[in-house]
Amino acid sequence: MNFQGTPHSKLVQRKIFSPLFADKEFSNINVNEEGFSEIPIVLVPRPPLLFSVALNIPSGPFVLWQKWHRNMGQLSPGVRWVWPGWCRISHMITRATITYNAPARNCPTADNVMVHVDLSLTFRIGPDADAAANFVYKLGAHRFDELMSAETEESIRGLVYSVTHDRVNDLREEFALGMLSTLNSKVNLYGVQIMNVKITDVKLPPDLQERLEKTTAFKTKMSEQEKIHENRVRVLEDEATRSIETIRKSNARKLQEIVANRKRYEIERREMEETARGKARVEEIRAMTEADVALKKSLGCETVEKVKARQEAEALLKKTHIVCQTMKIEAEQKVSVDIKSSEAELAVAESKAAAMIARAEAEADGAEALKEKRRYELEWERLKVLEAIASNKSKKFITGKKGDAILKELIPDM
Repeated sequence: MNFQGTPHSKLVQRKIFSPLFADKEFSNINVNEEGFSEIPIVLVPRPPLLFSVALNIPSGPFVLWQKWHRNMGQLSPGVRWVWPGWCRISHMITRATITYNAPARNCPTADNVMVHVDLSLTFRIGPDADAAANFVYKLGAHRFDELMSAETEESIRGLVYSVTHDRVNDLREEFALGMLSTLNSKVNLYGVQIMNVKITDVKLPPDLQERLEKTTAFKTKMSEQEKIHENRVRVLEDEATRSIETIRKSNARKLQEIVANRKRYEIERREMEETARGKARVEEIRAMTEADVALKKSLGCETVEKVKARQEAEALLKKTHIVCQTMKIEAEQKVSVDIKSSEAELAVAESKAAAMIARAEAEADGAEALKEKRRYELEWERLKVLEAIASNKSKKFITGKKGDAILKELIPDM
């Protein structure tokens, strides 16, 4: 079918005599009686009657073969000698990228304007022999053509009907992206990859197209007038800006003069402050100097008094130490003299007591009658000794065994 010079594509499967003619047949695209541009994507070679002496397998398309009508997968390129009749090449699928044209005519828009839309998409079958086998055995060229024709027609009409006529040209890219994802979701299962989708042309009715062109020209003229107006406004704004800038500069100059006067006054004030601060600093230094002198003088007097007090304390301490040492030595000498005197008296008393004891023993041996007399004399002597001890002003203390012996001698057992 021919739509004003753009034929609608039709995907077909053809039969060929030999696999050697595959490349030539794939490139043979013609227009049939109905006006469709037939694009061969699958070729079926004629099988041999009994056998073929030499079978040439081309390297371009996917070549699938069968044995006893059972799919055996891909057949590698090359020459097959003595090819039997029960083995045959079932399908040859093109590897090339196919361009599919799907023009749609009289598509109503949302405001019921009929437009013509030309759609072009590219696809390929693959990328491997399994995908090609999946395509020919599950979908096929005829059903794939019906699917592509129906999907593209439905998508184009749905797109056009969703917008008004003045916005049809604005949706080309959005439509292409949406339709690409939609078609891939439906044909990827059958080993087909949609590479690209685009709207090549959109045509409105002639009178409407002319009106839109006039509207566009008028809008262009309006845009030019708006630009001229904007230019005039910009010129006026520039002049006003220059005037304002002149006033601003004049004000800035006056402000600079005021600022300069203020800075001069500030400098003068700062100089006066520095002068007063210098005088105050001099007075402060002089007062601090006098205070330091007085402080140092006081510290010197304090040091002198401390030294004098320390010297007096040391002299008093030495004097006290000497007096104590003197008293200690005198006390020790007196104690030593008293001890020597006591020891001498003790020795005399011991000698007398021994003599008396010896005499008493002698008398006791001589006469029992003199016992009472001796006892009386002995007691009398003891009392004298006690009287002598009591009359001695220096106190003597005799301890230990000697003290006990003296007491025992002085106070005999009754």
